[in-house]
Amino acid sequence: MRIVIASCSVAYEGRLTASLAQATRLIMVKSDGSISIHSDDRAYKPLNWMTPPCTLAVEPDRWVVCNPKGETLTITLHEVFQDVEHAFGPEPGLTKDGVEAHLQELLAATPERIEPGLRLVRREYETGIGPVDLLCRDAEGNAVAVEIKRVAELNAVDQLTRYLERLSLDSRLGGLRGVLVANSIKPQVSVLARDRGIVCVEVDYQELRDGRTADLLLF
Repeated sequence: MRIVIASCSVAYEGRLTASLAQATRLIMVKSDGSISIHSDDRAYKPLNWMTPPCTLAVEPDRWVVCNPKGETLTITLHEVFQDVEHAFGPEPGLTKDGVEAHLQELLAATPERIEPGLRLVRREYETGIGPVDLLCRDAEGNAVAVEIKRVAELNAVDQLTRYLERLSLDSRLGGLRGVLVANSIKPQVSVLARDRGIVCVEVDYQELRDGRTADLLLF
């Protein structure tokens, strides 16, 4: 990973035109090629970013980032305060808590509990920036990316949005949509998800667990 702290201005051209005036910011370049620009607030969320696959052209005082969709992110460096590179090594991955991991397992076994006609293609389907919990097909054969949380918060919508952006680059998937599933979904999460075309589904973990246990006892 490369971390740069610099006074910079940023211009984005693509689906719309946006810019950031000159200010001191943190620029992160990850080994997967992704680039994100952060201010000293807003927690984890970057001000602007470009997900892979993308190309980075580095000039003395300017970086130009392009992707296959024709989007361009131009970062003008006015003054660099720190520029550090460090290799992180293999990532062991996220270990989910017991409830969330078990919920994923139960829904993988019974995807029709999320939506009638839904069938599982693969668990932990890799997107290039992390695995989406379930990749499914609906009754019409369209691809459905399912992200599962114990409690869904706003960052879950952002996470699934990034996964959908990556999966949309794979023409083999055809029609694609996202579903956020959780034992509990906060109202503001549903609003943001709806704005992004993501469906929210609440499931009862206890009911799923009891039903799964009963099925196992039959065998």
